[in-house]
Amino acid sequence: MNQTLTLSSPQSLPTLVASAGERAGTRFLEFFASNIRNPNTRRAYAHAVGEFLAWCAQAGVGSITAVQPLHVATWIELQTQTLSAPTVKQHLAAIRHLFDWLATGQVVPHNPAASVRGPSHTTRKGKTPVLDATEARQLLDSIDVSTPIGLRDRALIGLMEFSFARIGAAVTMRVEDVYVQNRRLWVRLREKRGKRHEMPCHHTLEVYLHAYLDGTGIAVDLKRSLFRTIRRGTGQLSETPLPQANAYAMVRRRALAAGIDTKIGNHTFRATCITAYLKSGGTLENAAAMANHASTRTTQLYDRRSGDVSLDEVERIRV
Repeated sequence: MNQTLTLSSPQSLPTLVASAGERAGTRFLEFFASNIRNPNTRRAYAHAVGEFLAWCAQAGVGSITAVQPLHVATWIELQTQTLSAPTVKQHLAAIRHLFDWLATGQVVPHNPAASVRGPSHTTRKGKTPVLDATEARQLLDSIDVSTPIGLRDRALIGLMEFSFARIGAAVTMRVEDVYVQNRRLWVRLREKRGKRHEMPCHHTLEVYLHAYLDGTGIAVDLKRSLFRTIRRGTGQLSETPLPQANAYAMVRRRALAAGIDTKIGNHTFRATCITAYLKSGGTLENAAAMANHASTRTTQLYDRRSGDVSLDEVERIRV
């Protein structure tokens, strides 16, 4: 099954689902179309379910109604040999939620994944690569802002840094989501689960956004996407919203050009600037509010101050 479901095409159904009948196929598609609203979750779950059902077909399972706990447990065990524990747990969650949905719709008699346990995993620190403040400034200063693409890239990276914005919220912004309130520029972000989050702009971000809007002439296109692709061969902004994958490629390209060896990604700036904020005396509670986290425990995963202490201690070794 493709990672992105083509809901209008019966051919997109996995063999095990199609063999269970039309009602099973409809319920299966409704799980992705109606039950999961987040497109990233939908894509990840579709990928996991597709791989599991393809494995079941190779194992001789004739229909999705014939899947047993042993099948799920065996597949999960195989997954742990090549994938990280968090990824395997996500795959198991996808299978579990799918069969919950099918059992509720009386397509299958029970949920075969309900009794299967995933690998144990606990963490107190995230894995996202981070930059120190000097590298973050080096990256921004290295961007040539004499062109529309340079203005766009600096504004996007600056937004992710100074507002702690997730890339998914940044690339879905419209021009009208940059607005003036109390004589200060603000940004409006639409975060996960439909949460709307509004933040005043850091003075540096305010400069970047003004330069981008004025320099590209898009300030009047209030309903259009804020961050857009570049028209091929023209160097000018198009009307097409910038995809997340393009933003990631841009970040990697800009980092290499700036001489930064750390393999950073879009999420790097969120972790980098939460850490920088806390180093400057900010509180964990305020950092959580600015990052739109429901719990400070999530924010703590982005706090890399302890890494500096560890490095200092390691350097005490004299041999």
